[in-house]
Amino acid sequence: MRTVVLRRCLGLAPAPAPLPAPAPAVLPPSRGFCGRQAGGGAAAAAAAARKITENAKKSLASLKRENPRLEPTLAIIQAHNDHSIQEINNNFAKEVGLRVIHICLPEGSSKDEIVNEIVRLNEDPNVQGLALDLPESLYSSKVLNAVKPEKDVDGLSDVNLGRLVRGDAYDCLVPPAVSAVMELLEDLGGKTVLLVGAGGAVGAALQCLLQREGAATVSCRWKAPQLRTKLHQADVVVVGSRKPDDVPVSWIKPGTTIVSCSHDSLSEKHNYGQQNNHTAENAVGSLAIAMRMQNMVKNTERWIQSQQYRKWDLRCLKLQPLSPVPSDIEISRAQRPKAVDVLAKEIGLLTDEIEIYGQTKAKVRLSLLERLKDQPDGKYVLVAGITPTPLGEGKSTVTIGLVQALTAHLNINSFACLRQPSQGPTFGVKGGAAGGGYAQVIPMEEFNLHLTGDIHAITAANNLLAAAIDARILHENTQSDKALYNRLVPVVNGVRGFSAIQLARLRRLGINKTDPGTLTEEEISKFARLDIDPSTITWQRVVDTNDRFLRKITVGQAKTEKGFVRQAQFDIAVASEIMAILALTTSLQDMKERLGRMVVANDKKGEPVTAEDLGVTGALAVLMKDAIKPTLMQTLEGTPVFVHAGPFANIAHGNSSVLADKIALKLVGEKGFVVTEAGFGADIGMEKFFNIKCRASGLVPSVVVLVATVRALKMHGGGPNVTAGAPLKKEYTEENLQLVADGCCNLQKQIQITQLFGVPVVVALNVFKTDSPAEVDLVCEIAKQSGAFDAVPCNHWSAGGKGAVKLAQAVEKAASQKNSFKYLYNLELPIVEKIRIIAQKVYGAQDIELSPAAQSQVDRYTRQGFGSLPICMAKTHLSLSHQPERKGVPTGFILPISEVRASIGAGFIYPLVGTMSTMPGLPTRPCFYDIDLDSVTEQVKGLF
Repeated sequence: MRTVVLRRCLGLAPAPAPLPAPAPAVLPPSRGFCGRQAGGGAAAAAAAARKITENAKKSLASLKRENPRLEPTLAIIQAHNDHSIQEINNNFAKEVGLRVIHICLPEGSSKDEIVNEIVRLNEDPNVQGLALDLPESLYSSKVLNAVKPEKDVDGLSDVNLGRLVRGDAYDCLVPPAVSAVMELLEDLGGKTVLLVGAGGAVGAALQCLLQREGAATVSCRWKAPQLRTKLHQADVVVVGSRKPDDVPVSWIKPGTTIVSCSHDSLSEKHNYGQQNNHTAENAVGSLAIAMRMQNMVKNTERWIQSQQYRKWDLRCLKLQPLSPVPSDIEISRAQRPKAVDVLAKEIGLLTDEIEIYGQTKAKVRLSLLERLKDQPDGKYVLVAGITPTPLGEGKSTVTIGLVQALTAHLNINSFACLRQPSQGPTFGVKGGAAGGGYAQVIPMEEFNLHLTGDIHAITAANNLLAAAIDARILHENTQSDKALYNRLVPVVNGVRGFSAIQLARLRRLGINKTDPGTLTEEEISKFARLDIDPSTITWQRVVDTNDRFLRKITVGQAKTEKGFVRQAQFDIAVASEIMAILALTTSLQDMKERLGRMVVANDKKGEPVTAEDLGVTGALAVLMKDAIKPTLMQTLEGTPVFVHAGPFANIAHGNSSVLADKIALKLVGEKGFVVTEAGFGADIGMEKFFNIKCRASGLVPSVVVLVATVRALKMHGGGPNVTAGAPLKKEYTEENLQLVADGCCNLQKQIQITQLFGVPVVVALNVFKTDSPAEVDLVCEIAKQSGAFDAVPCNHWSAGGKGAVKLAQAVEKAASQKNSFKYLYNLELPIVEKIRIIAQKVYGAQDIELSPAAQSQVDRYTRQGFGSLPICMAKTHLSLSHQPERKGVPTGFILPISEVRASIGAGFIYPLVGTMSTMPGLPTRPCFYDIDLDSVTEQVKGLF
């Protein structure tokens, strides 16, 4: 009888003569063996499979109750024609509640083809587990290790095996076949277990677990000369591959327990859920499938935990500040940044949430917001400043120094959110915007030059829309209604149909038809003609260069344009409404809607013409699909930074993106800090941050950090002009307490502006080496007397985060104060009244004066229904007034409004104060004189 059992279990040929009958083996009721009681063992194994399946089903049901939208998916790659395995997997998965997708590759597929499919599934965020059902010859190290360890349901990768060997029970999954074998065996202490034909990951895992159970393990190949001896000595034989025909039964001693875990054993059909008399080999196969499903449920639980907020495990970079402080680019280049994927992992980003650009930059996908939607936000800090000199007062430097202090020195999670710098200032006067000294974003040359191409995407989208406007006017001027309609709705492959965006336009026009052949002549004309009034076009072309000769141009002079000539202009790229939309949008869908709402002109009846009317919305969204994702970089001390969007604060709203802030607020956790910067003085960038950005985002700031310098205060106190590129006068390099005291009026005014919004303010005095201790003390004292929560001198430029620790501590304390945030004005007020409130309460003007053109524009926007939008003032940043030369706190002036534009997609009305230009010019000696490239090392020189 034993001979029959062995034949059934190992596929042996009939033995020439029966073996002597041994004493009956006593089998435990809960285990299945391949021996005398094979039928009973198979039944016990089937019962074990049912129990494991039921437990897995309960565990998954519990996970689904806690995560109602959970649909765990197991992908199985199959490269053979035996579909019985597919049936078994489907039956078990259905019972447990798992979704299974089978990828059936042709029999004979190569390892490279298998790996390609594995790589695709690795990157599929909808697949939580990946298993392989392949011919024995394809189970190579290359194939097994191609599976991501976090998706390795079969536990066969080297990473998983290493965890198993180390005893990391939580982090590893036991291969299902190995689990099945261990389930079938017990009381192994002191027994000899022979593994025959069981190599690779399965063999290693078996040896590890068997030895932990006290068994002595021996491994052997089928062709080994000592196989007969080892088979005779073994108490248990585990078969890992098909037995050759030339191995007779007589080599196995009577009473030996034999279990097969070969891949072939999984191909037997199994009538799930019914007790049967299959051999233990078949029982192992079914049990292994049950174990696979159990592993998938465990993997799903781990996947859910990986989706939740994780505590940061940030390794900060050490700084060794030098004195004197080297140039910014020398400091940047001396620090070796972490690989951006390492940084991303440290702050809790998942591998499928980043798109890596080189070694030090990565785009972060917006899917993170959905994953962490239940995670409480951190504290929200805005860095603003007093009215600056043309040199700037170091808001970006303070922002970076503050987060370096919070995270690298106080062990508090923090994120800096900065704007992407325009290449106009980088090659013009101001230079880069990565911070400075030992408080920088690195690598600074990558930060300042191109980054990930967002501004180029904005330029392309903006100019595509500009081209569409002029082309549409030309085509309407030179074609009949019928010809225009036929070209707008052509016959393609014998079929004529409207595009989706054309159908949307028909609905807006009240034409509820979908068949192009059914429109009346009147409807055709109404649909095909936008009738743009060229004199009302407000959409300009842009370029990311300071080019004063593009401030006024003429377009359409070529003969091919048939006499359609008009005056136009170029703006700098960051002044584009698309840049403002990028900074204010909250999702991809929101961005598409905003792009479609952009008003580019009026028609001849005075009605607005939008990008949606021109049919270009979808194309613009395609150009912007990558730009909408914030770019992850790092500071000199290895703390995270988001760089995203870059609108100027004097001619736009001057803040980095809402999306970067929202993502960062989730990542830092409830006790962390997100520090973002508003351009120029508090009267410019901060006012727009509160009244425009906070309305768009719904976020409430916790603290304002107001940056001041002794240099700027001396200028406001009556010091000589400060000119970029010229040496500072002695008033700025020698102690002068009177100038400082007189200039603190500007600081006091900016504190008062902050208090209008009900947010605590901490003054950060950015200390220069020429500042005397008495000057520093005087500023801090006046600031605190003027209502600042605290005023702190900062030395982060020369010392890194260590020099801003006191500032970080003050910010942490201020953030715990009561916050009574409020907007400055009600949106329902008339446009002119909202402008007046800003002029009087923020700038200190006596009143406003609108030009006739501005008043006409206000009337038109009000009539068109845009009167309830917030206001984005375009005003010089060099004075609280409209006159750059008036320093300190000007009073009694009338603020002139020369023009009023509307950025409907961005969502604000855009008054121009005085002669504000939207295209900067180059100075006599631009920064580009100092910028060069080493042709040998390819290193950039001269950036600052």
